[in-house]
Amino acid sequence: MPLNLPDGLPAIDLLSKENIFVMNETQAAHQDIRPLKLIILNLMPLKIATETDLLRLLSNSPIQIEIDFLQIEGHISKNTSKDHLNTFYHTFSEIQENKYDGMIITGAPVEHLKFEEVDYWNEICKIFDWTKNHVTSTMFICWGAQAGLHHFYGVEKFPLAKKMFGVFEHSFSDSKLPIFRGFDDVFKAPHSRHTQILAEDIRKIKDLELISYSEQAGVHMVMANKGKQLFITGHPEYSRGTLGREYKRDFEKGLPIELPHNYYKGNDPSQNPVLSWRSHANLLFLNWLNYYVYQETPYDLHDIK
Repeated sequence: MPLNLPDGLPAIDLLSKENIFVMNETQAAHQDIRPLKLIILNLMPLKIATETDLLRLLSNSPIQIEIDFLQIEGHISKNTSKDHLNTFYHTFSEIQENKYDGMIITGAPVEHLKFEEVDYWNEICKIFDWTKNHVTSTMFICWGAQAGLHHFYGVEKFPLAKKMFGVFEHSFSDSKLPIFRGFDDVFKAPHSRHTQILAEDIRKIKDLELISYSEQAGVHMVMANKGKQLFITGHPEYSRGTLGREYKRDFEKGLPIELPHNYYKGNDPSQNPVLSWRSHANLLFLNWLNYYVYQETPYDLHDIK
């Protein structure tokens, strides 16, 4: 079944050109089923690109999914038009009485700040706390994962000597975990971050389970509450060209940046990037939706506790 997206959302046309089946609200209204309700807190600066990347992966589920987008109320986006945000995004005050089957909280370009110095930290902490009783399962990505681990479990982040930037190999702790169903023993995923969390800090906390690790990139996936919370330090949602655009942006600004690891064919930026993580990213989102959202959520959303 397709994604059910708001009429006029730019991602509809972009994904349709990739032969990905999506439908708008008008079409979905004629289907007599109970779709999964997901909400995406999009903290990334290029919101339309992030919307499209996430929706591309969510579209692989056979279940109809209804998407809401959430923005930070007290923060002004510099890279996305106000019209787009007003048309397609809700504020927390507008949705805080709602309940959702699943939620995704993205990364954000605020790693250089301490968590408490982020201008929307108080609001995002309210949203984090709200997820506990209003969402069946929440996926936290990159800075969102670091912020969630810090807020709920007191895990600290630490600066890296240089940016963790590229595509890295990972392994998992337990092949029987449903989130890894269909995975190869070694799988690849992109990372793009200046900070890290430490495996030893995760292992000290009995409520956390370190389920995926990379010898080069470190902690990758942490699970809590039997999948009610999934923290991912990488960017499985990234499209083929995202790391390349980030490299070009930083290079042109004169920032210290190396070529993304294991990304360009022959390590040559004039070549097309090699897309080596898409199949596992699709499996990750499909398994999350099936085993941690669809199989766990009550039919009546009001019964979420």
